[in-house]
Amino acid sequence: MKHLKKGRKFGRERGQRRAFMKGLAHNLIQREHIITTEARAKELRPFVERLVTYGKKQNLAGLRMLLKYLPKTTAYKMQHNIAPRYEDRKGGYTRVVKHAERRKQDGAKKATIEFV
Repeated sequence: MKHLKKGRKFGRERGQRRAFMKGLAHNLIQREHIITTEARAKELRPFVERLVTYGKKQNLAGLRMLLKYLPKTTAYKMQHNIAPRYEDRKGGYTRVVKHAERRKQDGAKKATIEFV
């Protein structure tokens, strides 16, 4: 049974999974919306929303937390451009829009994840 088991594995080991999430987050922040699979988008949402919360603090500690997860240019973009947009918002910074079509190779459901 999968009781109390949280998160998806994506067929990767722990370090690979972390790097995978960091890469997805980097692409989302740079482009502000990406098309990916539904499972990846749902797993990415809480990760990115936590990063927005770090950026909203607008202090050095928040920037250092962002630098822990993101490359320097992306962390600065989050801190100075994206996070201030959500200053008065308490959460729910991203939206996942499901697509009707599926991916051709394996039939995976597609979705768009974007900032609100």
